[in-house]
Amino acid sequence: MRKMAEEIRELIFQDDPYGMNWLRQDYRYGTVSCPKGLDSTVTHRREGDIVYTDIRFRNITDKPIFTSLRDIGISVPLEDRYDSSEVCMRQRCHSHIFSGGEISYIMALRMGGQAPHLGMVLTRGSLGGYSVERDTGKMSNDRGCFLLHPSPMALMPGEEREICFVLFPHQGREDFYGQASAFTRFIRVEATAWVLFRGEECRIAIKPLFEAGSVVVDGKEIPQRDGRYELVYRDTGHSGEKVFHICVDGIHTWCRILVKEPAEELARRRCMFIAQRQQYGENAGAGDGMHFGMMENAGGSVGEGCHAGSLEGAYLAYDNEEGHMYYDRNNDYNGGRERVGMGILIAEYLQLVKDEAGGSLPAQGDSPGAGEIPFLEESLRRYLAYVERELLDVGTGEVFNDFGRDGSYRRLYNLPWFAEFYVELYQLYGKKEYLARAVRILRYYYQDGGREHYPIELPVLLLTQALEAAGMGEEREDMELLFRSHADRIAEVGCSYPPSEVNYEQSIVAPAADILLQVYLLTREEKYLEAGKEQLAVLELFNGMQPDWHLHEVAIRHWDGYWFGKRKLYGDTFPHYWSALTGNCFALYHRITGEETYAKRAAASLRGVLPMIHSDGRASCAYVFPASVNGRQADCFDPYANDQDWALYFTLRMKRDWGNTFRAYGKE
Repeated sequence: MRKMAEEIRELIFQDDPYGMNWLRQDYRYGTVSCPKGLDSTVTHRREGDIVYTDIRFRNITDKPIFTSLRDIGISVPLEDRYDSSEVCMRQRCHSHIFSGGEISYIMALRMGGQAPHLGMVLTRGSLGGYSVERDTGKMSNDRGCFLLHPSPMALMPGEEREICFVLFPHQGREDFYGQASAFTRFIRVEATAWVLFRGEECRIAIKPLFEAGSVVVDGKEIPQRDGRYELVYRDTGHSGEKVFHICVDGIHTWCRILVKEPAEELARRRCMFIAQRQQYGENAGAGDGMHFGMMENAGGSVGEGCHAGSLEGAYLAYDNEEGHMYYDRNNDYNGGRERVGMGILIAEYLQLVKDEAGGSLPAQGDSPGAGEIPFLEESLRRYLAYVERELLDVGTGEVFNDFGRDGSYRRLYNLPWFAEFYVELYQLYGKKEYLARAVRILRYYYQDGGREHYPIELPVLLLTQALEAAGMGEEREDMELLFRSHADRIAEVGCSYPPSEVNYEQSIVAPAADILLQVYLLTREEKYLEAGKEQLAVLELFNGMQPDWHLHEVAIRHWDGYWFGKRKLYGDTFPHYWSALTGNCFALYHRITGEETYAKRAAASLRGVLPMIHSDGRASCAYVFPASVNGRQADCFDPYANDQDWALYFTLRMKRDWGNTFRAYGKE
C-alpha cells in the first residue's frame, strides 16, 4: 500500500531570472516503489523555496522484511537533459549525486552557471546508491529520472523507517555545503588524490560542519590537530580500491580511493596487450592461449569488394569476456575512428622509452625486457601500413571512416585524430613526411567544414611546435592561420553551441575551451584567453566533486556505454575517458596563469580516467555507474576494450610535458 502526498510538479525559485522549473514533467517527483508487504507514506511540506519530503516505510506483514539495494526506489526527476544549447544554459542542470550512507546529497548546477542552483540533502535515513530510468527513444540527449535507493535494511513486523530529504536553492559549490549544513549535521570529506599511483600517499580530511566530539575511520579514532581531522593513507604496494568507513558522532558515511600501477608500467602492460591481442593478423594471439574470432564469426561483416586481409595490422576492439578481437562495420566497432588512439598511445609510450634511454630506442636484448620495444615498434609499423593502405589517402589527406577506404559515412572528428597520430610519429622518428601528412589531413579537414566543427583533440600546439622545430615555416604559418580562424569562429559563437552527435555535452564545450586556450598560447592575443575563460567556466560545471574515485573531477557523460560497449547500456559513465578533455583544459589554463588549483584539478581529472586501464593490460571502454539502468544491472565495467586508450595517452603526454611536477600533484 502506498499513500502519496499532494503531488509536487513545479519547483521554481523566487529570484530565478529564467523561471526554471527544476522538476521535469514526464516523471513524478517523490514516487516510491518498494517490495510487497512494505507500506510507504510520502508527505511534502513547502516553505517558500524549500521543499521537505518525508517518506515512511512500515512492515505490515507478520514476518521480517529484508531489503536489497535496488528493492526501494524514490524518484527525483531533475531537468538533467540536453536540448538546444540555448535551452540548456537557462533551463537544464547537471546533477552531481552522492549516495554516501547518512551523508547523501545532490548538487544540481544550472548548465549555464547562473545561480540560483538546486541542492538536495538527506536529513534522515541512509542512501546506498541510485539507478536511472530513461526513455531510450531520446537516445543520448536525456539522462533520465533518478531513483534513489535506501541502504539495505531489515524491518521486523510493524517496524517503521524513514527517509527524509530537503530541496533548497544555493549559489554554487561552496554555498551548497553551507546550505546543506543548515538542514543536517553535514560532513565534508576531501583528499589530496582520489586515484593514486602505487607507492604514493594521500591525506584524507574529514570536515564535520558542526562541533564534533568523535571522528572514527575504519574503527580507529582520528585525533584533531589544528582544528582538522586528517588521515594519512600510505599505499602498501597493492593496486585496487580502498574504502574508508567514517563515523562522526554516530553519523556514518564513506569515501573511496583507487590505487593504480605507476603510469609508465600501466602503459607498458597496455601497449603489450594491444600489440599481442588487439592487432589483427594471421598470427594474432598465437601462443597466448587466447581465442580470437576472425571477421567472419566476430559479429561483423566485411564490406563488398574487401577481403579479410584488408584488416591486416588493424588495432581492433577486444571482448574481455570471450577473449577475442571484435570487428563490426557499425561505426563504433569498426576498423577506424577512435581506435587510432591505440596507435597514438604506442607512439607516445615509445617516445617515453626513448627519452629515458637517452635519445634512442633500446634494441633487442639491450636490457631486461627490452625485446618488448622492437616488438612494439614492429606492431606500430604494421598499424601505420594499415592506416596508409586502408584509412588515409596520403595524397589528399582524406581520412576514411573504416577500412577498405570506406568513406560512406562522413565524420569530421576522425581527421584531427589521425593528424595527431602523424605528429606523434614525427616526434618519435623525426621524419618530416609525417608532419607533411598531418598538415595535409588538417587542410582537408578545414576544406570540408572544420571551421564550424568542435573537434575532440585538435593538435594546435603539438603540430605548430613540431613544424617550427622541423624548419617547415610555410606550413606552420598556414596552420596558424587556419587555427586562428577556427578560434575566431568559436569565440563568435560563444555558448550558443551547435548540436553535434549529442545536442549538448562536455565534449562540445571542452573542444571550445581547448582550441581557444591553445590558440592563445600560440598567438598571445588576449581575446582568445578571455573567450577561453568563458568556455572554461561552463566546462567546469560538468565535473563532480564527490569523495569517490568514480566521481571526483569526472565529467558527466551518460551515453558512451551504449554506443561503444558490449552491454549496450545507457547510463552515467563514471569514468569515461573523454572526461579527461576537461583535465587537458585545466592544464592549459594552469600553463597560462600559473594557478596551482588548476594544476591539481588537471592531475585529478587525468588520473580519474586511468581506471579504464586494468592492471593486466586489459581495458574497458566505460564504467556504467548507476546500480541499474531501466531495470538492468549496471555498476560495472563494460566487457569491451574499444576506444579508451586516449586516457593513458593524455597522462603520458602530460608527464612528458610536465615531468615530475605532474607526478607530485597527487601528493600535495
